[in-house]
Amino acid sequence: MKYVTPLSDAEIETLQQMHGHHPSRRARMRAHSLLLSHQRYTIPHIACLYQVDQRRVSAWIDRWQAWGLVGLYDRPRSGRPTIFTAEEQQTVYAYLDDSPKDVKKVVEAMEQKTRKRVSTKTIKRFLKKSHIWKRIKRSPAQSPEPHKYSRSQELIARLQTRESHGECDLWYFDGAGFCLEPYLPYAWQPIGASIEVPTSSHSRRLNVLAFLKRNNDLYPYMIEGSVDTAVIIECFDQLSAQREHSVILTTHGCPLYNLCIWGSQKHQCDVESLGVGSP
Repeated sequence: MKYVTPLSDAEIETLQQMHGHHPSRRARMRAHSLLLSHQRYTIPHIACLYQVDQRRVSAWIDRWQAWGLVGLYDRPRSGRPTIFTAEEQQTVYAYLDDSPKDVKKVVEAMEQKTRKRVSTKTIKRFLKKSHIWKRIKRSPAQSPEPHKYSRSQELIARLQTRESHGECDLWYFDGAGFCLEPYLPYAWQPIGASIEVPTSSHSRRLNVLAFLKRNNDLYPYMIEGSVDTAVIIECFDQLSAQREHSVILTTHGCPLYNLCIWGSQKHQCDVESLGVGSP
């Protein structure tokens, strides 16, 4: 009859600690089986106790004899084979580029192409290796020209210096519109990259105009409806009533630019134009 080689006191103590405290149930079971074998319990008896095949108990003893304590741990496993081949995985990415917001469409497209049906959870687990579910980024309708961008940076630096010397109040002016329709959708996007959609000026319901300084002084104005010359003049009236000579920074591509020029002439303000996409 096969038994484990007689154990030393140190080995017995180690196996007892493993049997009592190891987090893996299989490791605890193997350690206990060796202790029982040391006490002359037969392999059939141990196999019956743990409801396993006798050959498995025999293999535990052999692994202990060959590798010691390391032989009681599970060996690394390759895991379940991947559902999609390397080429099919690239196809998943291609379909995702077409439908970054809807994984169901990716599942349906892969089923039609490969005849393999997977769940949306499987696709999401696969995508998490290289993509992240986040908000889509809005990009300017027009990219800034490098030389104009640099010129705008120099202009801002000069005006900030004047403001620091107390020569003027520097205000940044712009407007934005809000509506109740969906704004920026979420989508699966590669880690470190973003999907950008052009900024749209349609379907606006609530307009907000604001003057902002670097020290976070803010003068906002909310307007329901369209913004015209009368609205701009009213904004300048309220600002000029509290401030003396000011310099207003706005974007030349902004639809409010011409109205700002009109308002500045009435209140003797300077309006400086920045290029589209300026800092």
